[in-house]
Amino acid sequence: MKSSRLVSVLLLLQTRGRLTAAQLAEELEVSVRTVYRDVEALSAAGVPLYGYAGHAGGYRLLDGYRTRLTGLTTEEAEALFLSGAPGPAADLGLGPVLAAARLKVRAALPYELREHADRVAGRFHLDAPGWYADADATPYLTAVADAVWNSRVLHVRYRRWREPTDVRRRLEPYGLVLKAGRWYVVAGPGPRTFRIDQILGLASSEEEFTRPDGFDLAAYWTRYQRDFHERLHRAEAVVRIAPGTELGGLAGEAVRENGRTDDEGWTRATVPIESVERAHDDFLRLGTAIEVLEPAELRARLTATVTELARRYASRTP
Repeated sequence: MKSSRLVSVLLLLQTRGRLTAAQLAEELEVSVRTVYRDVEALSAAGVPLYGYAGHAGGYRLLDGYRTRLTGLTTEEAEALFLSGAPGPAADLGLGPVLAAARLKVRAALPYELREHADRVAGRFHLDAPGWYADADATPYLTAVADAVWNSRVLHVRYRRWREPTDVRRRLEPYGLVLKAGRWYVVAGPGPRTFRIDQILGLASSEEEFTRPDGFDLAAYWTRYQRDFHERLHRAEAVVRIAPGTELGGLAGEAVRENGRTDDEGWTRATVPIESVERAHDDFLRLGTAIEVLEPAELRARLTATVTELARRYASRTP
């Protein structure tokens, strides 16, 4: 593991330039003390590695130094071919580029690693979108991606859910996110999140913008999803769940955290819900595997629905 980590330190410095011990420790998921020892080991091995003190200090390699220690392990080769997503690449106009890159990487691999990579490619296919929805129409995706790459301002006409629905926005696109088959652009000022398929019109410009220092797209998206769910699920319901029944998402997490099993084997828990209307539809799908105890409005609505279903099925002969 240490030799692999030393190679990782070397490659990180080679590809990113100067990095602090804290940054290296975060990337490698080790302590800063371990980074110090690794740097000493690299220096003792003759690697031209230099440290700089002060606020803007860190470690860097001698200008022009390049290492050839870039060989892939079996697991890395498998992960590389598993991570290839031809659908999203094609959406961005990069389908042929991805295919060419995979072909070149495959040709450069030793026979044993090539065999492992081919096995992964032949056994796993990633298809993110759901079954029962047509793909979103995203005619402006390529233009948005181009603006992301070149840090160009966009002027868009955008459709949102609240009035006024059609608005005009000036966007500084920081990055693109593909979530469950749907494309989003994260853009400033803010930043804020916009659905690509809701862009009704787009005009590119030659105006450039400066991406905020330290902006991390993955970290932003993680926070955005967490905040979205917290805003979405502001109400609660008390439910009883039959043995062997599992709830997904935040409701499932809540059951695991506060659920209590009674003498009949049913689990009582308080779960977050988006609204009475949405919870009515979600819980109704579970049939007799769930009983809503609170709130009274949700229980009454489910009672009315079940009563109507029973009356309808009892009164008609197919």
